[in-house]
Amino acid sequence: MTAPLDSDLLRTFAAIVDSGSFTRAAEHVHRTQSAVSMQMKRLEETVGKPLFVRDGRSIALTHDGEKLIGYARRILRLHDEALSHFAEPEVAGTVRVGTPDDYALTLLPALFARFIESYPRVHLEVTCDSSERLQEALNAGELDLSIVTLRPGEDGVVLREEPVVWATSAQHDVHLADPVPLALFNYQCIFRIWGLEALDRVDRDYRVALTSRSYAALSAAVLAGMAVTPIAESSLLPGMRVLRPEEGYPPLPMARIGLAESRNAASPAQARLSEHILRSMRERAPVAA
Repeated sequence: MTAPLDSDLLRTFAAIVDSGSFTRAAEHVHRTQSAVSMQMKRLEETVGKPLFVRDGRSIALTHDGEKLIGYARRILRLHDEALSHFAEPEVAGTVRVGTPDDYALTLLPALFARFIESYPRVHLEVTCDSSERLQEALNAGELDLSIVTLRPGEDGVVLREEPVVWATSAQHDVHLADPVPLALFNYQCIFRIWGLEALDRVDRDYRVALTSRSYAALSAAVLAGMAVTPIAESSLLPGMRVLRPEEGYPPLPMARIGLAESRNAASPAQARLSEHILRSMRERAPVAA
């Protein structure tokens, strides 16, 4: 390989891998689908290897494609860090961010801290609510971007996939109670739906002991030995432990954590935060294929 790797080609390549399709990637990089296809042809010519296996409408990476995506992410991270160091002090403004409070508590503190360190003139206005209400607020123009749990069949830029687990206190045996007491969000969040459906399938008796809109309240109930709750694995706190199927708690589906953005033109501050979230979340854990 003699030609240099073009960062624009690598960015489009990463967008295809992350979104799972050329069409969604084209929307993300603001190009036509035909332009994206041409870019990937150029990238394959540059590396001298096929990068994609196409089977009907589905897309998978070849072995060489899997190798290249790791290099691409590292190159793009360094590229963006260099640009932000020399050119981004002028980026300023307010970005209205939505997130469920369990993600705000566990996933986002370090991510936001690194962003503010790079962009000290950007003000983040964070709203915590359910994924459903955050989507509504986004559609109403009340938010600029949101980190949400995507429901099955719901479109969005997937940041990562992770297990949903049954959490109990590591110091108590409330999970042995019959019926088992549950702590649940008091709206129809997907974790609540999955948890109740799973217990019904195995005829496990339960009662709803506590409901709240706040993950702080749910986690306090779990840590105090009052109840068991279904949560994303990343939301586990010290003092909690995961219940296994052999303990009578059936497996739960994988959660897709996604990034949704306003349809309005993104400000420079919003664009930088969106890029930072995409990069940081995907480096933290593998994204779904």
